[in-house]
Amino acid sequence: MDKNKKIRLLIVDDHPVVRNGLREVEAINPLIRVVGEAINGETALTQAAALKPDVILLDYRLPDIGGCEVCRRIKAEQPTAHVLFLSSYAEESTVATALAAGADGYLLKENDAQKIADAIVSVARGGMVVDPMIARTLLPQNQTVADSTDEKLEQLAPQERKVLHEVATGKTDKEVADALGLQTKTVRNYLVHVFFKLGVHTRTQAALLYQNARRKSGPR
Repeated sequence: MDKNKKIRLLIVDDHPVVRNGLREVEAINPLIRVVGEAINGETALTQAAALKPDVILLDYRLPDIGGCEVCRRIKAEQPTAHVLFLSSYAEESTVATALAAGADGYLLKENDAQKIADAIVSVARGGMVVDPMIARTLLPQNQTVADSTDEKLEQLAPQERKVLHEVATGKTDKEVADALGLQTKTVRNYLVHVFFKLGVHTRTQAALLYQNARRKSGPR
C-alpha cells in the first residue's frame, strides 16, 4: 500500500459513544479517513461491500452476528480488506478464534487513540498487530522475558524461529504457511508467541529485530 494513500476506515461498534471516540484517530493521523460506521454485523457487511474500506475496526461482540463471522465473510468477499478487532475480551480462546477467522490484528479497548491509530496504519500496510497484554496471557506464568535481543531469541521454540525466519524474508502469513507446511491460522498463533517473547507487537518489528541479531552474530 502507498504510504501516502488515505486509509479508508470502517468503524463497527454497537455503542455510539465508542464510535464517536474512535473517530479521534482521524485527527491523530491525517492518513486515516473514516468512511463509515456500522452498529451491528449486518450493517457492517453491507457497508463493507458498498464502501470497500481498507481497514475495518471491528468489535468482537455485536448484537446480531458475531465479530468473527463478520470477519470471515468480509475476508471471503474482499480478500484485500484488513480487519482489526477492538475488544474488551482478552481470553486466549477469543484471540485464537479471531486470528483463525482471518483477523489482521487484535487490540483491547483500553488502548488510547494513538495506539489504535498506529495499529490501523500497521495493518493497512500488511502488518499484524496483537496487543502485548493479550500475548502475555498466552505464556506460562513463570516465564520471564529477557532483556537482551540474543536472550529473547533464545527463548523461541524451533518452530517459532522458523516462522520468524520466513517472516523476516518478507513473506506473508500464507506464504510462510505454504513454506513450512502449516495452516495460516497456525502461523498467526506462532507469531502471537513470538511477539511477546521478543517484546514487540508487529511483524515488522519482529523481523527487524531478528535481522539485526543475525547481522551481528551471523547465521544460526
